[in-house]
Amino acid sequence: MIVPTVLAFLGDFGEGLDFIFHERESVSGGVQVGGLGQVGGLALTHVEVSAAAMALGTALAAPIGLYLGHKGRGQFIATSISNVGRAVPILALIAFFIAFIGVGFTNVALALTLLAIPPILTNTYVGVRQVDRDVIDAAEGMGMSGSQIIWRVRLPLALPTFFGGVRTSAVSVLATATIAPLANVQTLGEPVLNPQTYGFPGTIGASIVVALITLGTDAGLGVVQRLVTPKGIKLAQGGRNAKGFSIPLVRRREQPT
Repeated sequence: MIVPTVLAFLGDFGEGLDFIFHERESVSGGVQVGGLGQVGGLALTHVEVSAAAMALGTALAAPIGLYLGHKGRGQFIATSISNVGRAVPILALIAFFIAFIGVGFTNVALALTLLAIPPILTNTYVGVRQVDRDVIDAAEGMGMSGSQIIWRVRLPLALPTFFGGVRTSAVSVLATATIAPLANVQTLGEPVLNPQTYGFPGTIGASIVVALITLGTDAGLGVVQRLVTPKGIKLAQGGRNAKGFSIPLVRRREQPT
């Protein structure tokens, strides 16, 4: 009796929680909706299509951003792709792909991939370009080749910024995947877009799950971002006192001859 009382006290939010855990008859009648089985299945498809888009987007954007950043060229390209990718409506992309590949998982995954690319490409480029030139000169002085500098110097130092772009993309993709039912992919957007079947509790319940998945993904990637941050950068960030002043690095004085 305690749980139903608490859910009733929470009002619409409680109804949404109840939809997640318990089946109920649809608004139109005749079928059962909600419950862990259905909501879990929708959540799984939601994550699958989002993960596919993120994997493809990262595989395309990261190498391009890394190459352009290393060469020091293509800032206009990176900026243009970022701006165009953010300006094109995802619904327009889905409608465009229908003409070539129809509706379904591939359509939504490709549309979300184009949404995922801009932040990853931009952050990869910026992260690589922000690597201190003195570090690059030192690596060249040690005889490192261009590819060695990319993989052993630029990439490790750019990882924190790169993962910042991945976090931004992941949040955008997971949130936008709610429109996938428009292309016949049953994600958590199904109860949101079909209140005439799932009712308002279904809309609230699905929104809660989307929010939890999105926040959990962002938090998890944030942990990864901190783990891949080189120790030297962490020390530099920690070398600030409470007033925000940087603690100067101590340099060895040259002994007079």
